[in-house]
Amino acid sequence: MKKEDVEYFRDRLTNRLDELIARAGDTVSGMTTQIENFPDPTDRASLEEDRNFMLRIRDRENKLIKKIKKALVRIDNGTFGICETCEEEISFERLNARPVTTQCIECKTKEEAFEKSIGL
Repeated sequence: MKKEDVEYFRDRLTNRLDELIARAGDTVSGMTTQIENFPDPTDRASLEEDRNFMLRIRDRENKLIKKIKKALVRIDNGTFGICETCEEEISFERLNARPVTTQCIECKTKEEAFEKSIGL
């Protein structure tokens, strides 16, 4: 992979990481603000459902943060863009679509087919 491509992905991943971390901080501060006492149980249930939904989203974002950090480590050690299964280069298009990927499209397709066949 060309050096300018690696720097492009480093910048892209770093920017996304900064966005996610900032959003996580907003969630924590939003969860600690005092909530009004709702006389209507439906209003309270709606608020709780919204909070649970936000927490599920933040959980998924937390997992993405971990994947981004691992991708940045791979950039630093020179293994970014190399499939962990077949050790071939991952296409720029695939990396551009999903920069945290660790497998080429062929290996990922085979893995998903296997998981489907065993019911995962």
